[in-house]
Amino acid sequence: MRLKTQMTLLAAAISAQLFTTHNSALAQAQEAEQNVELILVTGSFVRRSENFSSPSPLAVIDSVAIDAIGAKSIGDITQTLTINTGSENTPDAFTQNATAGTSNINLRGLGVASTLILLNNKRQVVNAQQNNGGVNFVDTSSLIPMIALNRMEVVKDGASALYGSDAVAGVVNFITKSDYEGMQVSLDYQDGAYGDNKEYTVQGLWGTVSNDSSVMAAVSYTNRSPMFTSDRRLSRIEDDTSSLGSPGSFFLGGTPFIDPTGCEEFGGYPTLLAPSGTVPGLEIGFCGFDFGNSYSFVPDESRLSTYVKANKQLTSDISWTTELSTARNRAERGGSPSFPILTFPTVPANHPSNVFATDVQFFGREIGNGGEGDPANTESDTFRFSTMLQGELDDGFWELSYTAATNNFLFTVNDTLAQEFQNSLRGFGGQGCDPITGSAGVGECEFFNPFATSYTSLPNSQNVIDSFTAQQQIDSKSNLEVVEAFISKELFEMEGGASGIAFGVQYRYQDLTQDYDALSNQDRFSFVIGNADIYGEQDVIAIFGELALPVNDALDVQIALRYEDYGGTTGDTFDPKLAVSWRATDDFSIRGSISTSFRAPSIFQRDGGATSLNQMVDPLTGSAAFAAARATGNEELKPEESIAYNLGFSFEPVDDWSIELDYWNFEFTDLIIQESFQAILNAEPQNPDRIVRAGDPLTGPLLQVNVTYVNASSMETSGLDLVTNYKMDSDLGTFTPSVTATYVLAYDLVDPQAGAIDGASLRNFNNIGVSTPELRMNLGLNWKHDFYSANIFGRYIDSYSDDQTCSDGTTFSDACTVGYKEVDSHFTWDAQFNIDLGGIFETDASYVMSLGGVNLTNQDPPQVFTNSGFDSKVHDPRGRQVYARIAIEF
Repeated sequence: MRLKTQMTLLAAAISAQLFTTHNSALAQAQEAEQNVELILVTGSFVRRSENFSSPSPLAVIDSVAIDAIGAKSIGDITQTLTINTGSENTPDAFTQNATAGTSNINLRGLGVASTLILLNNKRQVVNAQQNNGGVNFVDTSSLIPMIALNRMEVVKDGASALYGSDAVAGVVNFITKSDYEGMQVSLDYQDGAYGDNKEYTVQGLWGTVSNDSSVMAAVSYTNRSPMFTSDRRLSRIEDDTSSLGSPGSFFLGGTPFIDPTGCEEFGGYPTLLAPSGTVPGLEIGFCGFDFGNSYSFVPDESRLSTYVKANKQLTSDISWTTELSTARNRAERGGSPSFPILTFPTVPANHPSNVFATDVQFFGREIGNGGEGDPANTESDTFRFSTMLQGELDDGFWELSYTAATNNFLFTVNDTLAQEFQNSLRGFGGQGCDPITGSAGVGECEFFNPFATSYTSLPNSQNVIDSFTAQQQIDSKSNLEVVEAFISKELFEMEGGASGIAFGVQYRYQDLTQDYDALSNQDRFSFVIGNADIYGEQDVIAIFGELALPVNDALDVQIALRYEDYGGTTGDTFDPKLAVSWRATDDFSIRGSISTSFRAPSIFQRDGGATSLNQMVDPLTGSAAFAAARATGNEELKPEESIAYNLGFSFEPVDDWSIELDYWNFEFTDLIIQESFQAILNAEPQNPDRIVRAGDPLTGPLLQVNVTYVNASSMETSGLDLVTNYKMDSDLGTFTPSVTATYVLAYDLVDPQAGAIDGASLRNFNNIGVSTPELRMNLGLNWKHDFYSANIFGRYIDSYSDDQTCSDGTTFSDACTVGYKEVDSHFTWDAQFNIDLGGIFETDASYVMSLGGVNLTNQDPPQVFTNSGFDSKVHDPRGRQVYARIAIEF
């Protein structure tokens, strides 16, 4: 807290010093200022003139820029942002098991919950279903129809002093159109290069404006067809091969034997652990199963979203604005025919198919080779209501608002019931069998045959399979309520204009409920296991203030302070921010900011728990395994604290050529993370309290790693942002080349298990970080002439090292001396051509047709030797996407 105290004293000292610069003899300046329209920009509660230059780095992506990239969802926009690192916009079953159909933002790679998402300056509820890392985030696919979006404003430095603890990495504010009058309809159709991956979006916007009121309504419907891994196999077979197959393996006396009745001839992949013939008539090892053809790169999705905004001028000085939005998202992703059975069930000696003639343990799955993929489904419903009164003052304004939002999220997936499966191996399977009164293998009681003879002479009935197969259901609900009031007004005149002050209060309540089905409550499933129900709540009281000080025509100073009280063991915090902008000349200005942040443990991190499925590398064998990571909450967590610095400049060397360069630095302490299952596995491979193995608890096959949430020691990241463009007019039209780039200078981590890590240019598979290419860059060229326009973008992602794999292609281990495998750099081209048909034919309505493509050269994502074969947090697996759009406005 010493640094926060020092910053608070520094801010107070600067404020006192600047108050003495008051100049009361500026009547002409006051009169001129009154004629300038004032607006509220993200990153401030004080209105500024439209040409105001923010002391914080601010990126604005307007609707024209959004249309130029052919974005049909917010995920399409954020995926192209160079400042966005490690977001989950293409979630898959291997890295994000239960969040198919969602998208999020991860500024600077600081975490998907470390960026505050606002809609018209107000908060949105977090997704009720957490990701694999145990983080609940704002699902950007559940915000508003894209047709209603006017622009995105991104504050790229820390903003907790203004907005609260969720703004650690910055703020993304989605601002809708306002006072829209007319009607607009658009139709998008997109076709992918692989499989049946098609997508269409239909949107409508309507608005009307009267003397004292306005109403706007928007609706959007998207349907996306799936793309399966079999449509474009990017992985190697060994990357997607599980040791638990069907045909499977059997343990006898602690030694695994490949099913002697068949393996390779039924599609299995035998892995020998000892030379053939070591045991006469048997092969020691596993019969692997390739699950890589039945999963989804892109799930089967449908999205329906609505948005209504109404404004009423109650008096000459008071207006009332109300917003209502809904989102109904459905997604189905492919899965394997069945999950591995991790309970190590026994096949008794009296089983009619048991060729071992003694008790053996089955190591496999109920359905494998030849079975159809069994999908998982997500259903997400989001509702948001926000209402606001705003009043004008002679020298400012006031605002009172209430926001309530909820997300209901249902995740369902089929799995094997452990006890019922064991019963079926003993002859008490079948939906009509009573294990207490029945007889093994008699009447309604059946044996399940786990041997390869089930493919030929002794097949299993659907009845016995249905008797031990059930659906896990996780019904989650997240609620948010926010009451906020603030007043903003001018204080006194300074040489640069009127100083402003804003101060206010906020009350924030949120809760999270996760209701697991009764079978999950009893840990009855053999792979997804189960979990207890979860409930937690959190309320926050905040007081905040801001000073905007235009010291003179060249110098602007912003000072912000925020106090938040969480109560309980989390406690409270006091966070300041100081930002300065200095216009050295008309063409050159410098900006800088420093701020502290506070992020409390989330409800899920404190009270939750979940089981996720992940690919792991067992250091005892050096082989990959698909196993469970079971996380439990930690009530002893401390809040995160951080400090952010930013220093940048804006330069216009010639007319119409602008250059912006910013250096940024974020330092975290007590970072809250879910322990790395891989790091625990590497450090304690034979600790039975943390590592669950089949058979021998010290040397048996890997089944599960137990993790919790902890405060990591620290994380520091820094880098450079470059934005430049040059507008050139000619007889052939206006050309605007542009460059946007982010270069990561440092991404230093201290992992509780892995120790100190230099994570820049690293995939960070073995630690708490995210994949961090050092350089991401967009090269653009826009052209416009009369009724025609076009743009082309080259998108570059730097190479980085894969700490899961050695450079010779083998799985990384301590014995690896050849370094990491390199994930290749990636360069793709996007292009779009637009025709204003309404302008050409001079119609009353506007008709604009667009044709374009993403990744036009159909570049493969760089191969990573992991499930699915690519890094889903960095690259897009879909390949070339071509699209057409028609937009009509009346």
